[in-house]
Amino acid sequence: MPAKLSTHVLDTAHGCPASGMKIELWSLDGEDRTLVTSAKTNTDGRTDQPLLSAEEMQPGQYEIIFFVGDYFATKTTALPKIHFLDKVPVRFGIADAGASYHVPLLCSPWSYSTYRGS
Repeated sequence: MPAKLSTHVLDTAHGCPASGMKIELWSLDGEDRTLVTSAKTNTDGRTDQPLLSAEEMQPGQYEIIFFVGDYFATKTTALPKIHFLDKVPVRFGIADAGASYHVPLLCSPWSYSTYRGS
């Protein structure tokens, strides 16, 4: 299987995939940040395309920003206008550009967790 970077977002407050969440992928080089791509999750909580394809994979430091506050604001009006969680950054490194990296996010308006998936 070719290398790639992918993600999957699950809405643990409602027990479903987080459909329609905005995601940004940034490449980090010291203090410099470069926007690599942005996407929205589909009905399965995944992006339609990998965030990085095999040809785009490069070793380095990256950050995925999940727009959790905006997502939950569309799901309920019972939340305060000032979100407890707004943009959730997940910084990680790609050491082996020939390997696949999967960065899932499980989130609610008040908590989140992530791990390196398969």
